[in-house]
Amino acid sequence: MSAFSSDLELHVEDVTGNGVEVDVATNSLTGTVRLSVLWTQEIVLSADDAEKVARSLLRAAGHVRAHGPGQAP
Repeated sequence: MSAFSSDLELHVEDVTGNGVEVDVATNSLTGTVRLSVLWTQEIVLSADDAEKVARSLLRAAGHVRAHGPGQAP
């Protein structure tokens, strides 16, 4: 079982249509946030999608601050 919990509200793909995705996840064991760009090393986002990623990172940071490492979500 993974300690990472992805933000299920975030659904963002590269605007070029190549299937690249972004994932934001929190680690309940370490109290950290992971930002992943899946399938490549970079992603090109629209302004709206960049804002969605930023909001997701803020949600993740708030979750980590509220729950801390080793605490149940």
